[in-house]
Amino acid sequence: MPADGEVTALLRRSGAGDADALDALFELLYAELRSMAQSQRSRWDGNYTLNTTALVHEAYLKLVEQDRASWNDRAHFMAVATRAMRHILINYAERQKAEKRGGGQEPVPVENVSPLSDEAADEVLALHDALQLLESINERQAKVVEARFFGGFTIEETADLLEISVATVKRDWALAGAWLHREIQVSLS
Repeated sequence: MPADGEVTALLRRSGAGDADALDALFELLYAELRSMAQSQRSRWDGNYTLNTTALVHEAYLKLVEQDRASWNDRAHFMAVATRAMRHILINYAERQKAEKRGGGQEPVPVENVSPLSDEAADEVLALHDALQLLESINERQAKVVEARFFGGFTIEETADLLEISVATVKRDWALAGAWLHREIQVSLS
């Protein structure tokens, strides 16, 4: 794992508009980003056109598109990367659902095919909707779920990331998990 000081210096340079710094940061944190993406890919079923490497690279492109993004530290950057991966997954799920409804349309090129089965796409979209609702009810619990589920962070890493206690993460994870499970089941039924 790269030293936090090196990461912070690259984050500052990137925030100041140094495009090379973001490239260096990406290279430095690539293994961690790939691990997060692998965690996401392990949950997917279906077409594998969006592999772990492609997910990391799409997240990188989302991060690069931000004009003068300012990240406070490594944890903040990783949280933003986690959110980017979450949105990529949701976009693929939405595309999968749209393709399912688009009978009679021209064939879709293989590079545009979703990596999700229909059932997985339904579950991802139900999770997204439930997570958005949870965010409006309890933002901290939603952030805990995003870090743990989408980012693959441990309880301790999540506590550091959100600057809360390990006990709070455990409590929020359990409460949010039960609440989300119920909401998703209602949505899918």
